[in-house]
Amino acid sequence: MKTDSIFYRFFQELPSIFFELIGNSPQTAATYQFSSVEIKQTAFRIDGVFLPTQVQNSIYFVEVQFQPDTEIYSRLFSEIFLYIRQYKPLNPWQAVVIYPTRNVDTADRSHHTELLYSPRVQLIYLDELGETASLPIGIATIRLVIENEETAITTARELINRTRQEIDTETKQKQLLELIETILVYKFPSMNREEIESMFSLSDLKQTKVYQEAKQEGIQEGRQEGIQEGARQEKLKLIPLLLKLGLSVDQIAQELNLQLEDVQQELHRQSPNQD
Repeated sequence: MKTDSIFYRFFQELPSIFFELIGNSPQTAATYQFSSVEIKQTAFRIDGVFLPTQVQNSIYFVEVQFQPDTEIYSRLFSEIFLYIRQYKPLNPWQAVVIYPTRNVDTADRSHHTELLYSPRVQLIYLDELGETASLPIGIATIRLVIENEETAITTARELINRTRQEIDTETKQKQLLELIETILVYKFPSMNREEIESMFSLSDLKQTKVYQEAKQEGIQEGRQEGIQEGARQEKLKLIPLLLKLGLSVDQIAQELNLQLEDVQQELHRQSPNQD
């Protein structure tokens, strides 16, 4: 499951969730742009950075870490200080590392103790945020990523209902529904489209990527069927000509790649006109 890409999509589409997650007002997101930043002449690329539009606000460096990494802090702080040296921002900085559980946080801290315990760094463990039902809808949706498979389906249905009841803007509803759907697709790769669709009401379903893809497939299939039907009609028009040329019914069916019954029915249909 590519959890990092899911989280970066969360923060790209709904940055207010990030600021809720770190205990700030969701309205803070209006003064930030989420981006990735390349540090020139190094092998570093910081995938998650909230860049403020106001000088007094902090830059937030975000790391999503779902696998043990003994060098995460060495890498993270190297990236941050190289960024500061290269871009020379006037803003203060903050770092946020998101883990599924505290058990994944196994990196050596000996060289970074003061930084990790400073107000500049915040470590978030998703399983310690609280019960899904008591969390804000955005954070609860993030927590769905770590929900165990036995309860994830039930939790997803509850989140879908909450999204419909609590979110009053169509755009944000659509974004949250698509994120729930994306998590389910990653979490249950064996689930088919019908199983995913069954979790959404009709009005919700029409907003999701699954529905739109299915609709598009239907349009394409309809177009293809229309093309095929047009080709079939052209073949049927050739039947009388081939019959006049002396071909038998079996030969006509073989020549036009039609069913024998189709050729016979077409000849029977045209027979009154031939009399």
